[in-house]
Amino acid sequence: PCLPLGLESLAQLSERLLDRLGYDRVDVLGYSFGGLIAQYLAYRAPERIRRLVLAATTPGWGGVPGSTWTQSQMSTPLRYYWRPYYEQVIGELMGGRARYDRDFVRRHGDARQLSPPTPLGYLWQLLALTASAGTLGWLSQVTADTLVVAGDDDPVMPLANALLLARHIPRARLFIAPGEGHLLLMDDMSRCLPMIRSFLGAASVRRSCAWREAIVVDDEMLDDALRGGGGPLGNPTALMSALVRQVRRARQPSTAGA
Repeated sequence: PCLPLGLESLAQLSERLLDRLGYDRVDVLGYSFGGLIAQYLAYRAPERIRRLVLAATTPGWGGVPGSTWTQSQMSTPLRYYWRPYYEQVIGELMGGRARYDRDFVRRHGDARQLSPPTPLGYLWQLLALTASAGTLGWLSQVTADTLVVAGDDDPVMPLANALLLARHIPRARLFIAPGEGHLLLMDDMSRCLPMIRSFLGAASVRRSCAWREAIVVDDEMLDDALRGGGGPLGNPTALMSALVRQVRRARQPSTAGA
């Protein structure tokens, strides 16, 4: 029978795929749920990661969840199967260009409905996410040069998550795309795309346009973001994540990006 794979197992699977393809060292881009797998891979196999991009993603528990409504919408793949429902919720759910550009919404909907997830597969993904302890406990041990990119209008992964990642990974910087949402990598007009190309393509990361324009996140910036977007305490997921952050902070202070 097909059993669900946790994030650690998915990272192991990714590493075995690199072995099969014959790649010893690679650049890794992890987007949304894939960003969590990328974090685990960078932690498990640091010698295999040259540069790391984390886009519109989260550290999991200890991060900042979306609203209760957003979580309820993300808990089901219904939007992939029922087009009128998709068009009704996608703007508020994904933010950014999906709020106002009907052509963008249509193209994204067409692409996703060509190959929607199975309900069982979607459930396994949710279980992998919720069963993981989160990455905040060891992000300070990630050694790869890391570019974190996020939009400031992402209901699924609020911006505070990007600041958490960029603050805890020692060699990380953050690029924020104003007005962009969760679908920023699907948007050919996204300001993140040239930053990612610059970061991955430059001979030296520190001489790249991305490294110059991205910011180093400090404790004050992170605290402001958490106060402004930490999630209502009436949201059980937000409350649990806040408790995880407090425990992690007491045990292991973060390190600023270089």
